[in-house]
Amino acid sequence: MYNIVVLISGNGSNLQAIIDNCVNGVIKNSCIAAVISNKADAYGLQRAQLANIETASIAVSDYANHQDYDQALIKKIDAYQPDVIVLAGFMRILSSEFVNHYQGKMLNIHPSLLPKYAGLNTHQRAIDAGDSEHGTSVHFVTEELDGGPVILQAKVPIFTTDSVDDVIDRVQRQEHSIYPLVIQWLLSQRLSMQNGSAVLDGNQLPPQGYAVQ
Repeated sequence: MYNIVVLISGNGSNLQAIIDNCVNGVIKNSCIAAVISNKADAYGLQRAQLANIETASIAVSDYANHQDYDQALIKKIDAYQPDVIVLAGFMRILSSEFVNHYQGKMLNIHPSLLPKYAGLNTHQRAIDAGDSEHGTSVHFVTEELDGGPVILQAKVPIFTTDSVDDVIDRVQRQEHSIYPLVIQWLLSQRLSMQNGSAVLDGNQLPPQGYAVQ
């Protein structure tokens, strides 16, 4: 049985998709060992508790500096002997030490077609730019913010009548589909990170990842 540790900061809709896909067998022979948040009031913690998953919250304010916080987070994560660490809306920049500790084992999902729109407010930025399409990217986590090798992307259209909420809803539906799939690839050893690139079934993936759905 593979152990997954999920880090969250908020609502946890991607967490719910991962929980559901562990139950329905898309993510095989795996369980979510723990859900950890930097915010005690994150709704995702309630989702985990309803699924009988262990939870923890580690407040940044309890630590003197970034390094001390990351060391506490590493200690908590490692107690669950994770095979993969999944960032699901974890709104905190991670230190190089933290990232290197989990190199090749940590995934993130970012709401844009990377390398476009790294950082925050991606949906509004895409609308403001007049883009006709937007999307989401699953990638390995490296020291560069939202800059790790892309594994899989999914595109959605943007219509001229769309609000930000319309685009968010469309993107999240794709996120809930592709994130569990990539987690399964990594756990089944089909996927790895080698020499700074994502490799699937022995083939180095192009900059936009395996495919666009």
